[in-house]
Amino acid sequence: MRDCFCTINLDQEEVYRTQVVEKSLSPFFSEEFYFEIPRTFQYLSFYVYDKNVLQRDLRIGKVAIKKEDLCNHSGKETWFSLQPVDSNSEVQGKVHLELKLNELITENGTVCQQLVVHIVACHGLPLINGQSCDSYATVSLVGPSRNDQKKTKVKKKTSNPQFNEIFYFEVTRSSSYTRKSQFQVEEEDIEKLEIRIDLWNNGNLVQDIFLGEIKVPVNVLRNDSSHQAWYLLQPRDNGNKSSKTDDLGSLRLNICYTEDYVLPSEYYGPLKTLLLKSPDVQPISASAAYILGEICRDKNDAVLPLVRLLLHHDKLVPFATAVAELDLKDTQDANTIFRGNSLATRCLDEMMKIVGGHYLKVTLKPILDEICESSKSCEIDPIKLKEGDNVENNKENLRYYVDKLFSTIVKSSMSCPTVMCDTFYSLRQMATQRFPNDPHVQYSAVSSFVFLRFFAVAVVSPHTFHLRPHHPDAQTIRTLTLISKTIQTLGSWGSLSKSKSSFKETFMCEFFKMFQEEGYIIAVKKFLDEISSTETKESSGTSEPVHLKEGEMYKRAQGRTRIGKKNFKKRWFCLTSRELTYHKQPGKDAIYTIPVKNILAVEKLEESSFNKKNMFQVIHMEKPLYVQANNCVEANEWIDVLCRVSRCNQNRLSFYHPSAYLNGNWLCCLETSENALGCKPCTAGVPADIQIDIDEDRETERIYSLFTLSLLKLQKMEEACGTIAVYQGPQKEPDDYSNFVIEDSVTTFKTIQQIKSIIEKLDEPHEKYRKKRSTSAKYGSKENPIVGKTS
Repeated sequence: MRDCFCTINLDQEEVYRTQVVEKSLSPFFSEEFYFEIPRTFQYLSFYVYDKNVLQRDLRIGKVAIKKEDLCNHSGKETWFSLQPVDSNSEVQGKVHLELKLNELITENGTVCQQLVVHIVACHGLPLINGQSCDSYATVSLVGPSRNDQKKTKVKKKTSNPQFNEIFYFEVTRSSSYTRKSQFQVEEEDIEKLEIRIDLWNNGNLVQDIFLGEIKVPVNVLRNDSSHQAWYLLQPRDNGNKSSKTDDLGSLRLNICYTEDYVLPSEYYGPLKTLLLKSPDVQPISASAAYILGEICRDKNDAVLPLVRLLLHHDKLVPFATAVAELDLKDTQDANTIFRGNSLATRCLDEMMKIVGGHYLKVTLKPILDEICESSKSCEIDPIKLKEGDNVENNKENLRYYVDKLFSTIVKSSMSCPTVMCDTFYSLRQMATQRFPNDPHVQYSAVSSFVFLRFFAVAVVSPHTFHLRPHHPDAQTIRTLTLISKTIQTLGSWGSLSKSKSSFKETFMCEFFKMFQEEGYIIAVKKFLDEISSTETKESSGTSEPVHLKEGEMYKRAQGRTRIGKKNFKKRWFCLTSRELTYHKQPGKDAIYTIPVKNILAVEKLEESSFNKKNMFQVIHMEKPLYVQANNCVEANEWIDVLCRVSRCNQNRLSFYHPSAYLNGNWLCCLETSENALGCKPCTAGVPADIQIDIDEDRETERIYSLFTLSLLKLQKMEEACGTIAVYQGPQKEPDDYSNFVIEDSVTTFKTIQQIKSIIEKLDEPHEKYRKKRSTSAKYGSKENPIVGKTS
């Protein structure tokens, strides 16, 4: 049996790691990671490891998916066979190479062909044990009867070495200077010769590590005396590959990959305007936003960009209200109110995830931490009890957690975001109008969201709401499931004032009897009244800072060590809307604090400053704070959130130094004064909204892409509108348009016409951009390197 975990890597750089699943050959991880990709990459890779306490973790196998192939797997759940991890195949980066063929005439009149190989530089070499490599290159001229090899100097601690070294090779043997003999010898040799460049990491006392190779036939110079290009490094054929690899197992993945080309803002004006008018369109089913939800293959694809865009412009509450009203028309039983998976419920689910993150943290996180870090058993199912378990003790443990969680939730109304309160108020009013004779429906309309779709879901899967770093273990999941079931039923049972719970399991019915007291009903109703009220609440942000991000990184020491050199120390960083702090460990007192109002700029730091990747600097009133993140994704996220929280500071800088101040001068501009004005303009501003970080152009671009992908269905909907307008008789059989919600065919038809017109106009700049992009990067340039055949 093995203790397994997985890592997610961009090429070889680890960006995320799962929890360890102990003693299993079929580990179930159930972990979800969402991240922006901040740099170019060749492969998205997944490594499976066997955890080893005393030695290095053993790599069992990997799945590597080329960037070009990600779209083929996007949105699908697939089993991928694990491939062996060979150091020779762990290759990334590119080489800049120049070749020339010179003709030399010797003193005695004979001719010699000389090949000049100029190895200029490499870019994007991998990290070795988390550090930039000490690389060198071997340059070989290889033929049927020769293998001449030369070697560059070692370039230390850099992933982008500048070699700039030239090597000379004799290509043809001396012969009498006649055109005939020269032609014969040159053709014969050049056809069979190739230049091979191998990159290595200098291991000093240990074995050198292979970093990749390229092979370039000398006959590329047949029609030209010189050739220069960038080449992607390739794995090598080490001669030991067996025809059949061992079955290492397989890994099940669900990957969703999107790549959008976002145009300048002015292009999106018409589409954005049409979408933002949606809440005012009568009927709502004829609006552009609703039509998008109707034609998308997966409604979830449409929901996220729609919700974010409408939230950004304060249009979500009226849109969600109008769509929910449409749901209510089809609801016949008050007990099933908002229980379906419609556009309305999905929009509200997504809204609660976006705006309710901080609310969940201040309400649930302390108790969830206690549950996940405790080993108390809460199993009350007699069939699942372990030997030695006491069911009465377990009941008490479970009741303690449920009571503590319930009490915190019903006292949390002051922390509930205003957008959620406004939405709940609208839902409550509509439900009362739809079922005027049911006194409890006003509560069940709200509880079906806040308890069933918000708190209960966050309790059972805290990792997906960033309340815990990893998917909990099996025993904790079981405890959280039992708590979630009870909390969910308490919310709906209290709001509906039922005398009987809805549990199927006998043991849960018995357990729930502990909570059948009037006090719980009163508490639930009071809480639901408070979060669905229009009364102005005091902003909790003024008294309590908003927690934005935390994590472990390395910071350059502010002081000096005993030997006089500055060093890097591992620290726990925490950012709130008020201050950035770092601590020796999570939960310990802060060692250093920077008030957010004192931050002047947050920018990347050039790798050359300390020979370290993924560094950024927080420039504030005192000396800059230099920080190294664990990977490029984490660095990008920290820079982004720090920029947002400090964007409105009055004294923000316009210029900064991209390198560090070391040994009496700035490395970038060589200015000697530590207070010298920056030599590079600061990065452009970013959205200032801390809790709802939305790039509206990007969201509109995503919506444009969805309309483009669903044009055939949009066309069918347009035809359906025309058919309905002409034929007003009863619909006898299901047809192509029976699946669409079309209340007003004329208004819907007009909206579809507007959508198609806007999409056609947006197609033109996109097509121009695609053509420009495909022709601007010449094959062999740094942006579009030559991909040699893999050995």
